[in-house]
Amino acid sequence: MKRPRFAPDNFMLLMIATVIMASLLPCSGVTAQAFNGITNVAICLLFFLHGAKLPREAVIAGLTHWRLHLTVLACTFVVLPLLGLLLKPLASVLVTPDLYLGLLFVCVLPSTVQSSIAFTSVARGNVPAAVCAASASNLLGIFLTPVLVGLLVVAHSGAASSFEAIGKIALQLLLPFIAGQIARRWISGWLDRNKGVLKFVDQGSILLVVYTAFSEAVNQGLWQQLPMHSLLGLLLLDVLLLLLIIAIATVGSRWLGFNKEDEITIVFCGSKKSMASGIPMAKILFAGPALGAVVLPLMLFHQIQLMVCAVLAQRYAQRLNPVTRVREAPKI
Repeated sequence: MKRPRFAPDNFMLLMIATVIMASLLPCSGVTAQAFNGITNVAICLLFFLHGAKLPREAVIAGLTHWRLHLTVLACTFVVLPLLGLLLKPLASVLVTPDLYLGLLFVCVLPSTVQSSIAFTSVARGNVPAAVCAASASNLLGIFLTPVLVGLLVVAHSGAASSFEAIGKIALQLLLPFIAGQIARRWISGWLDRNKGVLKFVDQGSILLVVYTAFSEAVNQGLWQQLPMHSLLGLLLLDVLLLLLIIAIATVGSRWLGFNKEDEITIVFCGSKKSMASGIPMAKILFAGPALGAVVLPLMLFHQIQLMVCAVLAQRYAQRLNPVTRVREAPKI
């Protein structure tokens, strides 16, 4: 039976199940320490495999389109953080301070890689440029995200300082990524034949972080402190944030004179946020019970962006060739 277009994907269902399990059976004490250790190892392995998978040839080939890449980076690391700040008056009415903290964190994250490229392909955009733009966003995000967190977020919470956070992220995320790039020549073929391994590590590490984060938050009384109207307000803010950046990326790319294929790439790479990078970064940048509330806006934004971009990708493709029936966008 075909899944309805707006139904949550399997991974989102797993995350919902993980949050429920953490709410009913939160880990604590020695068990929590063990889960944290396993989670750290899984995150290092995840970024090692991402480094081994990323083709350097595609990145180098796309570097010549510098105007497009600067536009994507501006959307990701300039426009979205500004939108997050501009939404503060509305957020102060709709959500709790910790949820707004999480919303700001969403705004400073790098773009996704897999789903940005997949939706660009479905929409018939500039796929090589999408590979380069999304990859560059993720690499630069290792440095830019903690700096932006320090500038925008640290005043609101006990987030780690920028330089301390960069050091921790470099140790836990960048070094494994570089090691993966070095090992690519030996293991890339094996990874191409066993793509399920990367998917398992990718999703498994995120689920581990979600479980440990929500366990600690639940032990500190997260659900007692989080009213239902704040969750509904968060949904509204996530939707509004995504629609605003899509509109700005679309209008901006046309104003700058990009063709339709490049516009598609800018819209999908400039509007999306990476949960695969974001949740491990949140674990490093935020400590204590606030972590559960901080990752909640990202989990919700992730599902919203998949649903909205699936519809948008099909509209783009049909617009370019209305006679051809376009396949449904993949669930990433």
